[in-house]
Amino acid sequence: MSKKGTLSINSENIFPIIKKWLYSDHDIFIRELVSNGSDAILKFKKLCSIGEATCPADEEFQIKVTLDEKEKTITVSDNGIGMTKEEIEKYINEIAFSGAEDFLDKYKDKMDQDQIIGHFGLGFYSSFMAADTVEINTLSYQEGAEPARWVCDGGTDFEISDGTRTERGTDIILHVGEDGETFLNEYKLRSTIDKYCNFMPVPIFLNVIRDEEEEDSDSFDDMEALEAEPINDTNPLYTKKPNECTDEEYIEFYHQTFMDPNDPLFWIHLNMDYPFRLKGILYFPKLNHELETIEGTIKLYNNQVFVAENIKEVIPEFLLLLKGVIDCPDLPLNVSRSLLQNDGFVKKISDYITRKVADKLNSLYKKDNENYTKFWDDISPFVKYGCLREPKFFDRVKDSVIYKTTSDDYVSLTEYLERNKEKHENKVFYVSDEVQQAQYINLLKENELEAILLTHSIDTPFMSHIEMNNQEVRFARVDSDLSDTLKGEEVDKDTQEKLSSLFKEALGKDKLDVQVENLKSTSVSGMIILSEDDRRMQEMMEMYGMNLGPDMPDAEEKLVLNQNNPLIKLLNEKADDKETSKLLCQQIYDLAQLSHKQLEANEMTAFIERSNKVLELLASK
Repeated sequence: MSKKGTLSINSENIFPIIKKWLYSDHDIFIRELVSNGSDAILKFKKLCSIGEATCPADEEFQIKVTLDEKEKTITVSDNGIGMTKEEIEKYINEIAFSGAEDFLDKYKDKMDQDQIIGHFGLGFYSSFMAADTVEINTLSYQEGAEPARWVCDGGTDFEISDGTRTERGTDIILHVGEDGETFLNEYKLRSTIDKYCNFMPVPIFLNVIRDEEEEDSDSFDDMEALEAEPINDTNPLYTKKPNECTDEEYIEFYHQTFMDPNDPLFWIHLNMDYPFRLKGILYFPKLNHELETIEGTIKLYNNQVFVAENIKEVIPEFLLLLKGVIDCPDLPLNVSRSLLQNDGFVKKISDYITRKVADKLNSLYKKDNENYTKFWDDISPFVKYGCLREPKFFDRVKDSVIYKTTSDDYVSLTEYLERNKEKHENKVFYVSDEVQQAQYINLLKENELEAILLTHSIDTPFMSHIEMNNQEVRFARVDSDLSDTLKGEEVDKDTQEKLSSLFKEALGKDKLDVQVENLKSTSVSGMIILSEDDRRMQEMMEMYGMNLGPDMPDAEEKLVLNQNNPLIKLLNEKADDKETSKLLCQQIYDLAQLSHKQLEANEMTAFIERSNKVLELLASK
């Protein structure tokens, strides 16, 4: 007996709408059809468990995806609950009716919702994104049920007739059209199944019937054509309890899921049942490059079905630098399962994840400090970025942020300030370039002073963030200030004026600020000091490409000369020798510049020529 009719929809243009607007990704139909098959199996297993259906003891539940290259069809088959003609009318023809929702309503007192994936009746219709014609061949589990067949060519007309299936379950046959031809490629089909269904709770097998003369059978029951192993992991590691997992399993899962040959630094296993259900694993990979080059991946799942990557509404933005898997069955999804509604529930999930990450970092800092310091350089960009982006995260981890010092150890800000308070209270000396600022570092070390290393691009805004949240603390780069600890006796006024005039004349810089000091170290002849505020302003302008014009005054540099240095003493003695004193002044100034910043091309050329001249003078004596 055959029946024809019209789908119960209000618009005759429903399929173009589905193709263009309902689903954000063209390959989403694979996820929807395989998910529906998984639902059908899980529903049947649940009915068997509550005594409403009989399940053979030796039955193996599985989903089979068959690609027939010659016939240009993709078939998704399951041995689940199946459908009657009446159920096809209800769940297929009335498009917006959700079969999963109706099933849950009927059996809500006898089961939980953990493993029912389907939320929306529209999922099935995503098949028309790839197919010109779609067939359903199904047989219900109900005793005495007759097989049923449904066909639709993408319009609003359908046909229901007697089916041919002899065993319980459903076949969805897609006659692939021009829009879906790319999925007739085995690699493309396999990678799409892997993308969306890799952790599906039901085994999935792929069967490929190739377009060759000897391949004369397109029977889905031809088991010899099936792969021996399912292509998905039905029991992924994140679904287990943390105490059931070993370090080796965590590392193996990381490699398999993210195709990263490097081992993760550490991980956080999320496992929550109340007030919402959430499972997952977040991995900390090595973040040893600039933030712009870091591409993390947080895969979001709903009941082991892939939803999307890096959803900012659920995953705090700063955590997107990590890699991980998060599965939350309670997420409020729209009809395509791809986008999330912005509501308070989603914010609670985000806050929970943030708190768990902060708690993990604090625990490592307090209980496993040795390892914590070993991988701090790798994770510090992530932690600092999180502090800048998320105030709650900063409040939780600020005491666990550590800094490498020029003493080659790691300390918290509190520890640094405490052990240096007698030398420079509430001042933090820091290094942004260990090579460029080597002279300043050595000078500090000679005087038993230390600085912290802030060499990453994120350190400049992070430093300002610390100062903003702790008004008493002030950061100063090693070339921006001289600690009183470095200075000896005061220089007499005559020497100050003499050397200042000598350098201004030799360099042709009347406004040059020259300061003479009796530094305790004798190894430094001169150094450039640039105030912290002026330098930060310059860096900010350069960062944002700001050009305030020629009227904008340059940051004031200060040339500090060390009267205790032999070269400065010699210069003082040779002041009357104009040619020699000019040569020495220019060379001392450029040496000071080299320890402060890179010379311009013309400055470097002049420095090299002058260095050769100095060597010639030495050789002639």
